[in-house]
Amino acid sequence: MKSRAGIAAAAVLLCACTARAQDAALTQPYSEADCPPCAEWNEPSRPIHLFGNTYYVGTRGLASVLIASPAGHVLIDGGLPDTAPLILRNIEALGFDPADVEIILNSHEHYDHAGGLAALQQATGARVLASPASAPVLRSGRSAPDDPQHDVALPMPPVARVDIVQAGEVVRVGPLALTMHPTGGHTPGGTTWSWRSCEGERCLDFVYADSQTPISQDGFRFTDHPEAVAAFRAGHARLEQLPCDILITPHPGASRMWERLAGGQDGLVDSTACRSYAANARQQLERRLERERQ
Repeated sequence: MKSRAGIAAAAVLLCACTARAQDAALTQPYSEADCPPCAEWNEPSRPIHLFGNTYYVGTRGLASVLIASPAGHVLIDGGLPDTAPLILRNIEALGFDPADVEIILNSHEHYDHAGGLAALQQATGARVLASPASAPVLRSGRSAPDDPQHDVALPMPPVARVDIVQAGEVVRVGPLALTMHPTGGHTPGGTTWSWRSCEGERCLDFVYADSQTPISQDGFRFTDHPEAVAAFRAGHARLEQLPCDILITPHPGASRMWERLAGGQDGLVDSTACRSYAANARQQLERRLERERQ
């Protein structure tokens, strides 16, 4: 018969092994066959100080942004499942403790922006907040039937706890205040986030604008889904009206972030960027609708 101490030691060892197995499952990469662009998207990037208390902690192809404060931090987006360790490493490289991340937000409920949320929540203990349409997808790890890419969206690790944030709601952590703006269409739960960062007397308005591309699985027609078209158009109008000095997008290439950064920190500043982003998205949508009508 094993001693009580032996049983306890075995239990601790079993728990540790189980935890490691769970950690590995949460960060398991997709195969190249399942996701050909994933390796390129996940190319590591050094962390970048964008302005004030806002930092880029994502990869070359998948954005993640940290907004920091002495009272705790907010993180936006988690990339792929195997992006999570890269994000955590970048947060630490900046001198911040991932355990001080209080809230994790999401742009939209696809595997390339929400796939790492489960691992990030486990590592930080943070609350995950998402739109009403996104939250069930994050909890289940499966895309919704009304997602234009439902049949081709890869499954992702389910997030254990997801709270809902409503349109116009302000999410606060200490002095931080981020506002939720619905910008669906690309997915039903697409969300844009806005906040202000300051350096001394100079303050700039950030907008983390969700993807606005009208792409879909084969056979899906936006002309058959007026609710998706209406969501796109409402989102375009919201983006045009937002105070916007620095635009960041879930795929940084969509807003030419790397090219703008080549001009230094001030190269990011463009008060017309959100209006241009919305105008380009509107043109893409109209071209898609016109092709479907032909």
